[in-house]
Amino acid sequence: MPDRSANDHWLNRTTIGVGLTSLFSDWSHEMASTVLPAFLAALGAGPGWLGAIEGFSDGLSSVAKLTAGHYTDRLARKKPLVVAGYIVTAAATGALAAAASAAHVFAARATAWLGRGARSPGRKAILAAAVPREAYGRAFGFERMMDTLGAIVGPLTALWLLQKTAQNYSKIFLWTLVPGALAAVTFAFLVRERPAAKPPRATFWHGLRSLPIPFRRLLVAVGVFGLGDFAHTLLILYATQALAPSLGLAGAMSLAMALYVVHNAFYAASAYAGGWLGDHVRRRKHVLAAGYALAAVMAVLLMHGRQRPLVVGLIFVLAGIYVGVEEALEDSLAAELCPPEQHGMAFGALAAVNAVGDFVSSLAVGLLWTQYSPGVAFGAAGVLFLVGAVLVLRLR
Repeated sequence: MPDRSANDHWLNRTTIGVGLTSLFSDWSHEMASTVLPAFLAALGAGPGWLGAIEGFSDGLSSVAKLTAGHYTDRLARKKPLVVAGYIVTAAATGALAAAASAAHVFAARATAWLGRGARSPGRKAILAAAVPREAYGRAFGFERMMDTLGAIVGPLTALWLLQKTAQNYSKIFLWTLVPGALAAVTFAFLVRERPAAKPPRATFWHGLRSLPIPFRRLLVAVGVFGLGDFAHTLLILYATQALAPSLGLAGAMSLAMALYVVHNAFYAASAYAGGWLGDHVRRRKHVLAAGYALAAVMAVLLMHGRQRPLVVGLIFVLAGIYVGVEEALEDSLAAELCPPEQHGMAFGALAAVNAVGDFVSSLAVGLLWTQYSPGVAFGAAGVLFLVGAVLVLRLR
């Protein structure tokens, strides 16, 4: 059991500051993401441009996370780099208001995601240094919960502004500067960093090779699971197709969107709950493996739950729960398995592995769905979920 006296201080000024920063930042970029497809359509750009913009931006962010992870560990003070990343993201997102072509959107979005990638390892390393080892789960779960609340509020704010501004997309992009700036200010003034001793210089590849073997085995488990962990926007399409015969297309789409909000609510709640549970069991890996197993249950329901509204609703609930547990416990285990002086590289490597999984899984599930059937697509994902769970249980 964790040491109570140590854990009494995990919800400190830095933890709250990091949580509020994540809320404001996600609020900002989810406002932009909500209206981006319609804005591109108004500029005369089709789905190809949207796919290219999002794919390139995600790839650039992944490279930035891995690279920043290496350099983060070389810095005695990580906070300036993190604050700079939030400023770049906020400014580039607001710059979408001046975009006059898809190419301008491409440049602004890529710059914003470059800032997101650069700040991520440093933020997580500062958070890990601010709490006791026994409270990693709660601290990272709290940060994920706040981030997800931003993902709920952001789209709602964008929809409200669409009505108030008569669908003026440029004004909405300008309004993203408010929560975006609050994110940078909150991190700058609330978060306290413990200066670390500057480690000896090492090459990027040496930093990767020197990561502990148990952590590298965690990366293998995360990678296998991630190859099946498709984007949950596919669940909206699944629900729409499954429920359209009984509710009609418009009714099915409305219910699917409502279920996605429910998904995000369970995501937010389970992130903290999963982190708390991880701190109060003998081994965190058991909680992460249970989260991976829930994903496998969801995959089974996806194979057999068509045209059953209650089952489709349960799918969205399980999806939200397992993602919350997954994100909180993967970060917690990474912090636990690596020494503090390697936290930057560890979080960067973890983010890069997850990013590759996100790209490959969504592409593969989409192709299998199109070429064969949803059952084949989600069945393959379920197998990968189970293998990932087994690999986590075998960690030492």
